[in-house]
Amino acid sequence: MRRTSDTAPGSRSKAAAVTTPAESAKAAMKPAAASAGQRVVSSDALLQGQSHVSIAHNGETYQLRATRLGKLILTK
Repeated sequence: MRRTSDTAPGSRSKAAAVTTPAESAKAAMKPAAASAGQRVVSSDALLQGQSHVSIAHNGETYQLRATRLGKLILTK
């Protein structure tokens, strides 16, 4: 577990919050806000309840799959 606080490194606070590595990873994976002109499409919108979808790009077909663990895999 990792302690996070607003205090300087090396000092300890009684009110320090405790986060798990999984919580830290989830926070790091949050999508950044879309900048001007950048379009964000959710995986739910692409998959529409299916486990995979075919994507045509530059004359090639790719498969986007969602795993049971919530990860995405893009294959040619």
